[in-house]
Amino acid sequence: MADDSNANQAPTRRDYVKYGGAVVGGGLLAGCAGQSDSGGTPNETGADDQSTTDNSTETDSSYTVEMAPVGEVQFEQPPERVTHYFPDYADMAVALGHGDSILSMGLPSRFHTSHYDELDGVSVDADSLTRLSDNGIDKELFYELDGDLHLIDPQWLINNGSFNLGESDLQEVGDNVAPFIGNTIFRRTDEWHDYRYYTLYEAFEKVAQIHQEEEKFTRLKQFHDEFIARVQTDLPPADDRPNALLTFAAGNEPEAFYPYRLSDQGANKKQFRDLGVNDALADTGVEGLSTTDRGQIDYETMLEVDPDSILVRGHENKSREEFDDTVVAFMKDHETASELTAVQNDMVFRGGPIYTGPLHHLFLTERYAGLYFPEVYSGELFDRTRVADIINGDI
Repeated sequence: MADDSNANQAPTRRDYVKYGGAVVGGGLLAGCAGQSDSGGTPNETGADDQSTTDNSTETDSSYTVEMAPVGEVQFEQPPERVTHYFPDYADMAVALGHGDSILSMGLPSRFHTSHYDELDGVSVDADSLTRLSDNGIDKELFYELDGDLHLIDPQWLINNGSFNLGESDLQEVGDNVAPFIGNTIFRRTDEWHDYRYYTLYEAFEKVAQIHQEEEKFTRLKQFHDEFIARVQTDLPPADDRPNALLTFAAGNEPEAFYPYRLSDQGANKKQFRDLGVNDALADTGVEGLSTTDRGQIDYETMLEVDPDSILVRGHENKSREEFDDTVVAFMKDHETASELTAVQNDMVFRGGPIYTGPLHHLFLTERYAGLYFPEVYSGELFDRTRVADIINGDI
């Protein structure tokens, strides 16, 4: 935070970002229930996520951004160096033209960037990112990175026991390095997340406020809304859409799977909701993966459900052909897996990234539209040039 006793000195980079009054009054991690209302049920199509700009205010050159669970953070100028954990938020930064601000990633291997190759002039130096998580998170890394902002939900860091970070650690980092702001949006199965959730585009708008790129956000959201509306116009009737079992299993010969719930409204399932793909685990009693529930299912459990399709995460670095030649080929030769309807009907697909940002989402919606409804959708479904022009400020 800025030191008022140094008011006559030239401002340092550290002075440009500080906690606003709501946080000073309530503590770094306060506000879980009091600072914002509960998430409620977002629009499943994602085509009309509600705007949240009323939580951003400006006074002279300074401005504040409010986001649960932290509350208000005050900025004197947009942050130039941002410490990230979540790839979905990194994708937001790239979409706003601020990919060069990203300093770190929880697990860089989960920040999938190949889609930027299709957007002229859009890129990120993923190889330069510091890995935060390595058998825990060393608090000293935050000091070494020396970011202007930590765009990370602090409750995510505290409630993942493997990180070995407590509230006092983050309070110290927030006081001595830079504030935290952010909200875990990729899933909604964690019991500790008892504060407001944000949809993908609600969180994206907050990041746009942070980087002062509201106009780009508005243009990208309009593009998204028009794209989703156009795709949904041609969807088959609801009864003709297959359901899906979304899982995680990273090996090429998987025998056990961590289940996800498509119905949990997490941001990384948005593309499936937009396409009307239903949760095969509905009414089965199987819970979704969370920080406290690490339960797995096997092929016998899958066979009881017998989903129309199976989505396997952990293989996003493979091409579809590589996935078919390894995971799918193994299932076809497996005594039990080969009995699954999805395996027999060639409806086993890569499950997409664990963390899905707005640019990821455009490409994933296009991918799964073609996979699930090939008789309706094929080829490129959205204009890459227009997206790149918005990101690059050419529109």
